[in-house]
Amino acid sequence: MSAIEVILKEKVDGLGAEADVVKVKRGFANNFLIPTGRAYEATRGNLRHRDALNQKRALREAEELQVAEKKAGRIKKARLKLELNTGQGGKAFGSITTMDLLAGMAAFDKKLAGIDRHDILLDKPIKSTGDFEVMVKLHQDITVPLKVNVSAVPVEGADAGAESE
Repeated sequence: MSAIEVILKEKVDGLGAEADVVKVKRGFANNFLIPTGRAYEATRGNLRHRDALNQKRALREAEELQVAEKKAGRIKKARLKLELNTGQGGKAFGSITTMDLLAGMAAFDKKLAGIDRHDILLDKPIKSTGDFEVMVKLHQDITVPLKVNVSAVPVEGADAGAESE
């Protein structure tokens, strides 16, 4: 397949940001990027217009950084208290996942609701009680610790069904 160089007009995930000159397959450029207005062909004339796109990119990146810094300040103040259902002997039923952390952050502060679950750096689900520190990546330059306290909540009758079998 032949490749073509295009100049991106906006940020495209997995490809690049404004004013980037990228080489893509001709079909992808002609059938998707150019018709949707996300890119235009990299000709000599179009390459001269990259300065305007670079300014647009700088403004967007500065705004994203500012929003990430505000969220980082809110996350630093957050102390999430989550509950883990446990049976007799302290055995955990279920675990605390990134979705639980997102729900806890949204309940703590509505302005933290826009965080993606993939930005929470949790190696494996939390299956025990105690205090934990989970890292949240808000921007490529900003990673913030989130303090989480997990307490046990005994589930009534959880072991009774196992004994009757």
